[in-house]
Amino acid sequence: MWCPPHPPAAAAAVLAVLSVLLRLDMLFAQQPKAKQSGWNSQSDRPGGPKKNQPHIVFILIDDQGFNDIGYHNPTIKTPTLDKLAAEGVTLENYYVQPICTPSRSQLITGRYQIHTGLQHSIIRPSQPSCLPSHMDTLPERLREAGYATHLVGKWHLGFYRKACLPTRKGFDSFYGSLTGSVNHYSYKSCDGPGACGYDLHDGEGVAWGQEGKYSTTLFTQRARKILESHNPAERPLFLMLSLQAVHTPLQTPKSYIYPYRDMANIARRKLAAMVSTVDEAVHNVTYALRKYGYYRNSVIIYSTDNGAQPFTGGSNWPLRGRKGTYWEGGIRGVAFVHSPLLKRRRRVSKALLHITDWFPTLVGLAGGNISQSRGLDGFDVWPAISEGKDSPRHEILHNIDPLHRPVFQPAAWDKVKKGTKPKKPSSNKPKKKKVVRRQPKRKSAFKIKTSKKSKARPKSKRKSMPGYRLKQNLPVDTQRQSQRRRLSSRPPSETTTFGPKAWKPRLQLKLKHKWAKAQNFSQSRLPQPKPKLHFRSKRMVFQNQSELPPPSTSRPGTHPVWDTSVQAAIRVGDWKLLTGYPGHGDWVPPQVLPTLPGRWWNLERDVLSYGKNSTHKSVWLFNITADPCERRDLAEHRDDVVRQLLARLAHYNSTAVPVYFPPDDPRANPSRHGGAWVPWVDEDEEEQEGKYQGVYKKGRGRKKQKEEGRCRLCKLQSFFLKLNTGMMSNRI
Repeated sequence: MWCPPHPPAAAAAVLAVLSVLLRLDMLFAQQPKAKQSGWNSQSDRPGGPKKNQPHIVFILIDDQGFNDIGYHNPTIKTPTLDKLAAEGVTLENYYVQPICTPSRSQLITGRYQIHTGLQHSIIRPSQPSCLPSHMDTLPERLREAGYATHLVGKWHLGFYRKACLPTRKGFDSFYGSLTGSVNHYSYKSCDGPGACGYDLHDGEGVAWGQEGKYSTTLFTQRARKILESHNPAERPLFLMLSLQAVHTPLQTPKSYIYPYRDMANIARRKLAAMVSTVDEAVHNVTYALRKYGYYRNSVIIYSTDNGAQPFTGGSNWPLRGRKGTYWEGGIRGVAFVHSPLLKRRRRVSKALLHITDWFPTLVGLAGGNISQSRGLDGFDVWPAISEGKDSPRHEILHNIDPLHRPVFQPAAWDKVKKGTKPKKPSSNKPKKKKVVRRQPKRKSAFKIKTSKKSKARPKSKRKSMPGYRLKQNLPVDTQRQSQRRRLSSRPPSETTTFGPKAWKPRLQLKLKHKWAKAQNFSQSRLPQPKPKLHFRSKRMVFQNQSELPPPSTSRPGTHPVWDTSVQAAIRVGDWKLLTGYPGHGDWVPPQVLPTLPGRWWNLERDVLSYGKNSTHKSVWLFNITADPCERRDLAEHRDDVVRQLLARLAHYNSTAVPVYFPPDDPRANPSRHGGAWVPWVDEDEEEQEGKYQGVYKKGRGRKKQKEEGRCRLCKLQSFFLKLNTGMMSNRI
């Protein structure tokens, strides 16, 4: 039997030393690992990414309608969007706001318009307005949860001072435009014909020298650079890609137009091509997510900000209405969620969702603290999207806009009834022009210029005309009542103009009041004024609910809880209620689109009149589940539902804040800032944000802008008058 020899003593000592060193090396090797896991680990260190924090990519499209995507309309070629929606969850009961600023404000803040003061219209480039400074935002909450936050594209939430910029509202970086609409190649943005400037920004500075590059391509390239430079394993990412497409102006590279060469309508052809550019942009972004290691732990959300504008090539068919209206075509949005983290994929969700729900939903996904955000109107709907559970949302307040009131409503007579002396606006001139136009039939132009002795000559003509002789011998009050009835009985297209710049009926009322006072008529014999909405308090509430005026419906006095002349819309369960004037309510099939009579920016000015089929009706009720196209009005048949929904409107209205809609500031003109749209109010002017408390009244703004802005406002007023006249003559 063979046995190994004993090693010598020196060799044994060497082996012993080596074993000791090996054990020490293993011991020291384990200590740094333990230290690294305790302090330097990305998942456990303070402020670092938490476990299972997904990367969030929110793609927001501008003015894409219900019928402007491939899975709703095969003529629109969007293979990438169709595939992402088919493999994810398509949201078919999802709602946004009818115009840009309200949708974006509700997405960023998670709160309704009535709680931010942005109930009325959009934020114009020259308006000193933006998101309230005391209100937290979605990127702020995500940044607190450890996210890197980036915004690429359109902002449109105000920029009059630096505190309103995206980089001051929670975004680490910003690259895009601040105003509502820019030229897709020159990046020129106009606030009407008098104020135009360059609008492309990088951070808080102007990004000059990018003219000639298509905006969708430029924004996509910046988004890919962010994905390439960021380390997905080090920190979670929130990227908001807010493309201006498919918003006007309708511009796109020619190569994208060729597949739609068979479309007869040119505007529709260009818009479809712009949708294809969006599809390619989404393809490039999703490819970058896979390439740089984001995709497996990412959530991709695709959403439009409002419905399409049929006047500029968009289509909401078969839904009713357009952008800027509270019909389904203006507020039912195209949206889907694509993510490997979804538990139930490849399905269509009918859960009721709203754009305010993204705030608590995304903060919840990020592991943030929602309890710090008080007053949220959104719900965490991720279980409804991912698992198919019931939505926690059962109702949506679309909006309450007290400034959007028809002039023919009883509230328009308040100034005359109170006997207050009307101001002398510059709008008295159109009345003189009308007199001059009528007189040349019998007198020469020379006599017109020199015959300014009396204003009673038109009355002498009226005496000889039939229809006036019967009223000559009537008492004064009877004459005024007949005039009042005659004015209110005219078609809405002749007497009604909506928005804050309604001029014609108000001018007639002021002139009548002035004429009556000159004749020493007794104001005590006029009807007593009815109570109306008050906006002087911190909250916009009715002063006395029991004394509200009856609604202006065909059944006066049946709904005393709410003044139905106020524009409002609410969805509760299957029911949707509209009051006031919801907006242009036609159904516009694709390829049957009218030609736009004027500049595209006028469509966002909220000055359009009633349509050709309009009446004085101010209450509509629809069962949206059974009638999504809103073709059967049930307001006359379901009075019980109307009463309940009006009560809900009154409840929401009791929580509203005053409307913040200040006048244009002439200091904003880009000609004063090197030709670019930039913040124009210094940071030391702290009182600027609360300068216009409550509802903006035109008289205040005109006094302050008398020297610099009065002529411009007059030109805009006449411009909108011509626009309304042309649209009504074309029966749009």
